[in-house]
Amino acid sequence: MKCIALIPARLGATRFPGKMLALIKGKSVIRRTYESTLNTGLFDQVIVVSDSEEIIAEIESCGGTAVKSKAEFESGTDRIAEVVKDLEGDIFVNVQGDEPFVQKQPLASLLQLFHEDKHVQVASLVQVLKEEVFINDPNFVKVALDRNNSALFFSRSVIPYARNKEITIPYYEHIGVYAFKKEALINFTNWPMTPLESAEKIECLRFLEYGIPIKMAITTYMGVEIDTPEDITRAEQLMEVNGWV
Repeated sequence: MKCIALIPARLGATRFPGKMLALIKGKSVIRRTYESTLNTGLFDQVIVVSDSEEIIAEIESCGGTAVKSKAEFESGTDRIAEVVKDLEGDIFVNVQGDEPFVQKQPLASLLQLFHEDKHVQVASLVQVLKEEVFINDPNFVKVALDRNNSALFFSRSVIPYARNKEITIPYYEHIGVYAFKKEALINFTNWPMTPLESAEKIECLRFLEYGIPIKMAITTYMGVEIDTPEDITRAEQLMEVNGWV
């Protein structure tokens, strides 16, 4: 299967404007995301899709491929779909631009879901959340899974609610990496934004509201998603602990 990774990156993030160009130990967030994705060796192409000439210049300065989006988009998925229409491929992976430490194993697990089941149209990643401060943080999107590891719901609220205190409840964080078959991705852009998606500001809820299952791969990856300036500090601390450069 031909696999293409696309990295949507806009400059005007609400919680952390300009975060894509913020530096983590001398390299921008978007450059680290691009290089980490490319270095997995899993993709026939890696393309950054942005509304910003500055971001495009940043990627091109390190020899990468970047294209300018032509329209304004509410979500990163809509942004990459504009480019996907003109690309030939089997699986398209949306790697969020604020995931600078994306690694090979989780992405390989994600792609494997399509090899195992031809009916999978959309897939994504989750990791176990154990620290209460993160479980209660609305910046960490939580996922409730069914017995087959398909998503039941995504929320910034704590799900499930622990009314029963006598059992161990697993909490999962959604990692902002998606994989799509082309038809599912194009369909997404043709559907209007849905009520739950609009309320939570979580784009993948649109698929669930239109009845499209999302298969989830559970990974032990514990990176840092850059949502706030404080996350830059967390990212640099993670690099020091792991000896990353």
